[in-house]
Parts: sequence; structure tokens; C-alpha cells
Amino acid sequence: MIVEISNQLTPFLSFSREQWANLRKSVPLKLTEQDLKPLLGFNEELSLDEVSTIYLPLARLINYYIDENLRRQTVLNRFLGGHSPKVPYIISIAGSVAVGKSTSARILQSLLSHWPNERKVDLITTDGFLYPLEKLKQNNLLQKKGFPVSYDTAKLIHFLAKIKSGNENVKAPIYSHLTYDIIPDEFHEVNQPDILILEGLNVLQTGGNKSNQIFVSDFVDFSIYVDAEENLLKEWYIKRFLKLRQSAFSNPNSYFKHYATLSEEEAITIASQIWESINGLNLRENILPTRERANLILTKGAAHAVELIKLRK
Repeated sequence: MIVEISNQLTPFLSFSREQWANLRKSVPLKLTEQDLKPLLGFNEELSLDEVSTIYLPLARLINYYIDENLRRQTVLNRFLGGHSPKVPYIISIAGSVAVGKSTSARILQSLLSHWPNERKVDLITTDGFLYPLEKLKQNNLLQKKGFPVSYDTAKLIHFLAKIKSGNENVKAPIYSHLTYDIIPDEFHEVNQPDILILEGLNVLQTGGNKSNQIFVSDFVDFSIYVDAEENLLKEWYIKRFLKLRQSAFSNPNSYFKHYATLSEEEAITIASQIWESINGLNLRENILPTRERANLILTKGAAHAVELIKLRK
């Protein structure tokens, strides 16, 4: 259903922080400050208040959707006269580099694991489905890393098809941010979870125009887009780059160890160039155009706090 709001046609309902927080109802927050710290991203400070205000109502909504999904599966089994394999509920989280997708994914994983009962919730990032570094170099795609062309999308879709078929022990490749590459012969095994959270830049993208093409989003039950203005995203990316320069980049095994010796001014210049030539370009060309395809849009302000929530009807 489409309603008219502020003289614009929109398929979304919009909520302020206060309006959304009221939808938490009486749901208790089981996370503590100690639980929250390991869930935060490298450059994020997120409070328990943010979890209560934004993520508890979201977890409550998702559980309603999951309950409805389970009822539909029961109806289908009754119609087919048999019992189909357990099918995980898949949640995708999309958005730009530096917007905080990983933190959102980890917080949701923690909340959904214990709500209302113990549930098995797995988290997979699409980084593991990037082509290996050597292949990207061979195909002259290193400057397009993170763009749709840099992913083995067919492999990702095959992985999701197995998950949605109820297969056991489905393997997902593991990516190392330290070596900037896929870790050879190491995998994350997904064994029939109740919920699978899929986090990545590309989970809402559609790609080409073939009429019979299958997309990642075809396997997703509920999609979230974490949003922010590009000037904020660039600022957060540069801050993260500066922190990494003083920590992970100084590791002798780091692919980016040559950045560790940069002065702060040089580091800011390099990070700005990387943003403009790769991350910002990818955002404008490939990521941002998919935002309106999401079921839920979380728009952040300058303090990394969500200021606006848009829910698809």
C-alpha cells in the first residue's frame, strides 16, 4: 500500500527515535555494557541506550515476522503432505563502508539469539565471497574491490540456495582484513541455524538485466539498509583509517603495513583519495541506489546514532 506523506508518494512508514523506541513496549534489555563492548566496530561508540531505542524494537518486529514465517512453513508442509527440511530465516544488512553494518549485525545476532527463547543465529559477511587477491590483480580489479564485479556472486548465490534448501554444514569462505585476502582452506560452517544474518555491501544489488537472473535478495526474508550522509561516511572512514594506522597497519603481516609510517596529514590525504576513487564511487554507483529496496532503513546522524527509521509496509 502506498500513502501520501508530505506531498510525496512513499511505500515506507517513517518513525523518529522517540516513536520507534515506544514500539519496544516492555521488552527487557538483557545486554550489559560488558556484553556490548566486543560487539562494537573499530571506530564506533554505541551506548546501551541506542540498543534499547533502536535494536530492541527491531528485534521485536523481526520476531513477529519469524513467527509468521514459521506459520507459513507449517501451512506449506500441510499442503504438501510431508515435512520439509528446516529453513533458516535470512536477514540481510546492507550499507556503505564505515556506516557500521558489522556492529548492527553483531548486536542483532546477540539480541535474536536469546529472544524469546534460545535460538541459533549465525552471521556471515559477504567479504568471504570476494575473489581472491591474486585473481583481482590478474583481472585488474584491485581498484574495484567491493564493487559488484569483485565478488563471486554465483558462489554466494549457490551458498544461499543450499541454506534455503535446509542443507547441513554449508561452508562459507573466510576473509582476513589483515591480509586483505581470502584465508585458504578455512571456512565457516553454517549448520541449519534458526536465523542467518548476511552482512555486506552487495546484498541488495541486482546487477544485470537478464530476465531469468537470480539475485542474493531472492533468498532474503528481511532486509536492512544502514544509511548516513556521504560527508559523514567519509569522515568516519578517515577516522577509522587513522586508528588503523596506529594499530592493525603496524602489524608486519598486514597488507597495509606501508601506511603505518605515514604522518597524520599524509594518512588523511591517502584516506580521502581512497574514499573518492573507490568507496565513495562504489557508494554512489552501486550501493546507495539499492537503499529503497530494503524493508527497513536506519538513517544515522553525526554521532552514529539512528535518527530516522523507515519501515516498508
